[in-house]
Amino acid sequence: MGLGGGEGEQRRGGGGGEMMAMSSLFNDQQNPIQQLQVKFKEGEVGFKTWLSKQSIPVEAAVVSTMSGVQGAFIGGLMGTLSPEMPQTDPQAMASMKQAQALVGGPWVQARNFAAITGVNAGIACVMKRIRGKEDLESAVVAALGSGFAYSLVSQGLQGQPVNAITTAAGFAVFQGIFFKLGERFSKPSPEDPFYTRSRTMLLKLGLQKYEKNFKKGLLTDPTLPLLTDSALRDVSIPPGPRLLILDHIQRFKTNVSALPLMKD
Repeated sequence: MGLGGGEGEQRRGGGGGEMMAMSSLFNDQQNPIQQLQVKFKEGEVGFKTWLSKQSIPVEAAVVSTMSGVQGAFIGGLMGTLSPEMPQTDPQAMASMKQAQALVGGPWVQARNFAAITGVNAGIACVMKRIRGKEDLESAVVAALGSGFAYSLVSQGLQGQPVNAITTAAGFAVFQGIFFKLGERFSKPSPEDPFYTRSRTMLLKLGLQKYEKNFKKGLLTDPTLPLLTDSALRDVSIPPGPRLLILDHIQRFKTNVSALPLMKD
C-alpha cells in the first residue's frame, strides 16, 4: 500500500511538473513583439505612478521638459524638410514674422514647437492635478498659455500685445475644437461579453488581430472547446495561428481533466 501510494504521488508530482514545463514552453512561444509591448506598458505605468506621487511643481517640470524635448525633435525634423523664407524686404518680413517662424529652419521650428508643447503639457498637468480631471476648460487654458509662449519666442518682447492675444485666442479656439472632436470620436466601444475568453486567449497568444475573424464566424466563448482546424480555416485564419489556437485549447482541456487526479 505504501509503495503504491508513493508511486501515485510520484505520478501526480511528475504530471504537475510536466504541465509546468509545458506551460513554460508555451509562454516562451509567445510573440516577442507582444512581450516587448507588455514590458513597455509596465514601464510606462510604473513611471506614471511614480510621477503622480510627486509634488505639482516637480510633475509639471518633468512633463514640460519631456514634452518640450519631443516638440523640439518634431520641429527640428520639420525644419529640415522646409526651406527658410528669403529675407529681402525688412518691412515685408516684419509683417510676416509668424509665418517665417513656422517655415524657418530646424532651429527656429525646434524652438517654437518646444515652447508650444512644453508649456501646453505643463499647464495641462497642473490643471489636471488641481481640478482632478481633463476637460474643455483645462485644454483651453493650456492652449492660451502655449499661444502666448509661441508669440513670445517667435516675435520676442518687441511683438505687439494684440498679436500675442490674437495668437493665444486662436490656439484656444483650435484646441477647444480638437478636444470636442476627440471627445466625440474616441469613445471606446463596449467589449462584447460573448468573446471575453476568446479575446483573452488571442491576446495571450499575440493573435489579437484575429478577433474580428472570430466575430465574423460567430465563434463565441461557448464554442471554444468545439473548435477544429476546419472551423478556424473557414474564418480565414492562417495555418500557423490555427495551430497555436488549437494547441492552447488542447492544453487547457488537459489541465482541466488533470484537476480531479491532483485532488485525490
